[in-house]
Amino acid sequence: MGINVALVGATGNIGREILAILDERLFALDSMHVLASRGSMGREVSFGDRDLKCEDIEQFDFSKVDLVFMAAGSAVAEKWVPKITAAGALVIDNSSAFRMDKDVPLIVPEVNADAIMGARVKNIVANPNCSTIQMLVALKPIHDAAKIKRIVVSTYQSVSGAGKAAMDELWDQTKGIYVTDSPTIANFPKQIAFNVIPQVDAFMGDGGTREEHKMINETHKMLDPNIKVSATCVRVPVFVGHGEAVNVELERPMSAAAAKSLLRESPGLMVIDKHEDGGYMTPVESSGEFAVYVSRIREDKSLDHGLSMWVVADNLRKGGALNAVQIAELARNRGII
Repeated sequence: MGINVALVGATGNIGREILAILDERLFALDSMHVLASRGSMGREVSFGDRDLKCEDIEQFDFSKVDLVFMAAGSAVAEKWVPKITAAGALVIDNSSAFRMDKDVPLIVPEVNADAIMGARVKNIVANPNCSTIQMLVALKPIHDAAKIKRIVVSTYQSVSGAGKAAMDELWDQTKGIYVTDSPTIANFPKQIAFNVIPQVDAFMGDGGTREEHKMINETHKMLDPNIKVSATCVRVPVFVGHGEAVNVELERPMSAAAAKSLLRESPGLMVIDKHEDGGYMTPVESSGEFAVYVSRIREDKSLDHGLSMWVVADNLRKGGALNAVQIAELARNRGII
């Protein structure tokens, strides 16, 4: 038996990916509604072999759906989620609006699936930050086996994480440089083409950025509040796919060979790790894929018990839309919807 589903933010990067993944995974639906503001009403988006017309969110009756994917920003979520949940629907929210609410489960199914049992406290499940998702899918098995004491992570994040306009900016700047045009800077604080920017999101009072704080806080909420986390988040001129250099200090010893064997058997992961030229995954190769890829697994000899690795995933898929759909599948399998 299918369920009735609505999607808010269907015309954005994550919204389109949610539709594609629902179709790819044959998610059982009785009805699918795509919602947008009045300015986008009537626009069509693809869903499998069909085209769906956007409906006006202001006029939509949320009591007729069981599940709502919220693929818009925090401001939209803060306005609409209370109205949607009051109508009885379960919301899976991709924004950061409710992630740190103690009564809202923050879930990566491979990491903390049992948290779904708290979904009906507020009728909200939060989808974590893209960079946190892929890191924790890779680190959860290691933490269970050897207990992580400290994480040091540097991210290499694609522009798609900042939306379609950011992708267009990279494209336009890249083309412009070849014809000696001055780059137009709008979505990033500095030129992104042929450059890297050590800032993702706004700066906070301690000198870290909001993205870095998300990685720290979300790791504490989902994995272990006692893990020390240091994060440096960097935007790179890649369209889709995030890379992360991850270093962990462990409480108990674990060899690189043992880590590699463990991760090969863990859900959601693929290990591509030949210590030779090209024997690793890159963001471009992860684009369009479901898995989190782990490469360059090695022992860190500067620590008593340390490991380093390279973690790559499609940020629009596992870092966003796929994780949201997996949460919905989890909720259905556990009888939440």
